[in-house]
Amino acid sequence: MAAERPDQAGRRQDGFETVAAVDLGSNSFHMIVARWHEGEVIMVDRLKETVRLASGLDAKNRLSADAQQRALECLGRFGQRLRTLPPGSVRALGTNTLRKARGSRRFLELAEEALGHPVEIIGGREEARLIFLGVAHSLADDGGRRLVIDIGGGSTEFIIGERFEPQLAESLQMGCVTFSALHFPDGRLTARRFRQAELLAQLELQPIVAGYRSLGWEQALGSSGTLLALDRILHEAGIEKAPGMSLSGLESLRTQMIDIGQVERLNLPGLNDDRRPVIAGGLAVIIGAFRGLGIERLTTSDGALREGVVHDLFGRFHHEDVRGRTIHHLRKRFAVDAAHADRVMAEVQRLFVPVAQTWNLGESERDLLNWAAELHEIGLALAHSRYHKHGEYILTHADLPGFSRQEQADMALLVRAHRRRLQERLFEDRPKLRRKRLVRLAVLLRLAVLLHRSRTDEPVPIQTVTATRHGIALEFAPDWLADHPLTAADLEHEAEQIAGLGITLKTS
Repeated sequence: MAAERPDQAGRRQDGFETVAAVDLGSNSFHMIVARWHEGEVIMVDRLKETVRLASGLDAKNRLSADAQQRALECLGRFGQRLRTLPPGSVRALGTNTLRKARGSRRFLELAEEALGHPVEIIGGREEARLIFLGVAHSLADDGGRRLVIDIGGGSTEFIIGERFEPQLAESLQMGCVTFSALHFPDGRLTARRFRQAELLAQLELQPIVAGYRSLGWEQALGSSGTLLALDRILHEAGIEKAPGMSLSGLESLRTQMIDIGQVERLNLPGLNDDRRPVIAGGLAVIIGAFRGLGIERLTTSDGALREGVVHDLFGRFHHEDVRGRTIHHLRKRFAVDAAHADRVMAEVQRLFVPVAQTWNLGESERDLLNWAAELHEIGLALAHSRYHKHGEYILTHADLPGFSRQEQADMALLVRAHRRRLQERLFEDRPKLRRKRLVRLAVLLRLAVLLHRSRTDEPVPIQTVTATRHGIALEFAPDWLADHPLTAADLEHEAEQIAGLGITLKTS
């Protein structure tokens, strides 16, 4: 079979040939660029900068101007490398600090401008899923159950899974930056401070210990900068001889650090300058994890969140988009009427194609519209009354593997807006450009639901669909509207509804 050629935008017929992942972590920002070649993922470029975003959060979880400036300057440099990659080929993900940050909308807009690509915020469990995927792809597939621990700047992820599938995943609020600031604010290293930090880590772990120990694991692995740094220190200092790390080795390192007494004087073998200010907090977290979970030995992996993002992206193009599987599971879990969901989804696809170019809607909007169509009745599992609001609640708060928080929120909004009054206030918290697109997607979903109100397989004979900048026109087969007065009345009412949002609906 001949190899498929990339088009002028650098995209293959079956997906992107080159993709990039940007990890906006609480301590460091990372970027990797990868290429797909004959079924293999090849890493072609890496950049890392220490930004310490978490240290810029104040008591009210607002990012300082200095932290924002450091972040934007870093993203500007990353953006220079990523400028030539087409839309959709780059995923930039914000994690714990940006999850917590309040009033960050303007910062995120500036971040997207600097990078030249959208910035998404993901939930803790989605972060854990991607970390596990990155670690799993960096190791031989032995089929055994693994515990993966990733200590970030503001949170630590704990995942148990087999092959590429997590079975348990949690993100706990303890990280190397936050624990260092909380327990070693002036840089003094004492036994008492370490003891307090380790006990707090064990307390954070307590709610998950029973479930994790019950499931068990055959191998414990650590990923990302803190654990890689600790592993390097332990071996270069001669504390550990065998691969990986043990509790006794970590406690010996802690004793050495207490003897030194001050963070700025930590000139340990293998400890880099940019890691020195946060290494004590990370050490306390992993000692607490060893004790809480009963870990005997932990080895490290080069795979992490950004590698997981790259493999997840290529998986969407070449194998399976995990988001589709998530939607399928939701349909089954909440007993969605599959026949009607498919009916409405087919209709939104038919309406979407002729209006997409005029309304400036792309593949990401098409996906979002299809997901909302599949799940627009999910709220019926709770009650018929106000089921659109129940659906919005479910999709806002459910754990949805593969989805960013923004994708999840936008899908929930479309489900909320698919029936009853369509009010502008529903969309007012979205940035102007996305707000405009979401309103148009809501109109398409509402029309698809309206046209299939009978819930039968009777075809709706739409002959043409025409879009203008501010409206949509539907032409039906002759006399069809006259023979279907309920649909005609519904369409007239809908025209009144959407007129309030500046969109005209004409039917003939």
